[in-house]
Amino acid sequence: MRPDGFREAPVAILGGSGFIGSNLADSLLSDGVPVLVIDNLSRPGVDQNLAWLAQKHGNQLAVETADVRDEDVLAPLLAHARAIFHLAAQTAVTTSLAQPSEDFDINLRGTFNVLEAARLSGRRIPVIFASTNKVYGGLPDVTVREEDDRCVPCDAGIRANGIDEACGLDFCTPYGCSKGAADQYVLDYAKSYNLPTAVLRMSCIYGPRQFGTEDQGWVAHFLLSALSGRPITIYGNGKQVRDILHVSDAVAAYRGVLARIDDIKGQAFNLGGGPGNAVSLRMLIEEIGKLTARNLAIRYDRERTGDQPFFVADTRKLEATLDWKAHVSWRDGVRDLADWLRRHRLEPEPARYVA
Repeated sequence: MRPDGFREAPVAILGGSGFIGSNLADSLLSDGVPVLVIDNLSRPGVDQNLAWLAQKHGNQLAVETADVRDEDVLAPLLAHARAIFHLAAQTAVTTSLAQPSEDFDINLRGTFNVLEAARLSGRRIPVIFASTNKVYGGLPDVTVREEDDRCVPCDAGIRANGIDEACGLDFCTPYGCSKGAADQYVLDYAKSYNLPTAVLRMSCIYGPRQFGTEDQGWVAHFLLSALSGRPITIYGNGKQVRDILHVSDAVAAYRGVLARIDDIKGQAFNLGGGPGNAVSLRMLIEEIGKLTARNLAIRYDRERTGDQPFFVADTRKLEATLDWKAHVSWRDGVRDLADWLRRHRLEPEPARYVA
């Protein structure tokens, strides 16, 4: 689908049919900003997100089926964008371990292609990149103690505020390496080429339009399993702690970074729910049991490679820079996602998007 033409340059969202991308596209389109979604539609279910966007926003939305690995196709699509949000990625650690070459090509070579397209356009197109907390590795220097249902850092500062951007980078697993190297390329293009770039190192984002699987999108996966009566597998002891952030708050952060990009170019920011939204897997499962009024079947398996026992993002830099904060509490957000899943994922699938 292509509109006859935009009156103004669109915002390009690579991976725009995915979970965060479709929510970001909807937010921009709802404010009258034209959007170009670029996606290879490889992930099951994302065509439903495109159908939703197209039905809701019509000719303000343009869609191109393309892959970030195809530089010859990508460059002309991005040449006239007003800004680029780069969310296209291979997102699973497990897949990266099984297929490291593909992970490298998508996450690192693909990001390089995006940056080169922006640079070679001859225009200072902002590029905002979705990075990950995995750039900090397994955090071996963060010692934790185990309590009944969670891991707790021994360091009082980390307990109070989380992990900040000064934490040393320590890439682990092919996924961590590809995303981490891409993260650094994005930051360097601000230094080397004066391109207005920024990086958001995300913790666990969840919410409507998430097609959660065991390997990625675990909050939605746990909820879907519970609502469908399927067992949930926990890797490790379930005391791993993450700060979970509702997608509406993540979208606000991405848009805030774009609004301030000339002032903050070349910087990385941690993005997550912060200490107030820190939960262990066991805590989340207990809450899901209450929401669904079900006795959940839980299975335990060995810990996964590179899994952090504790990661909570210190978001004070982002809060101070953008006047941003997480508004949705994790319990309210999980309830919101459960309601959406009941309406949209446990019924017959809607009509699929056709290009």
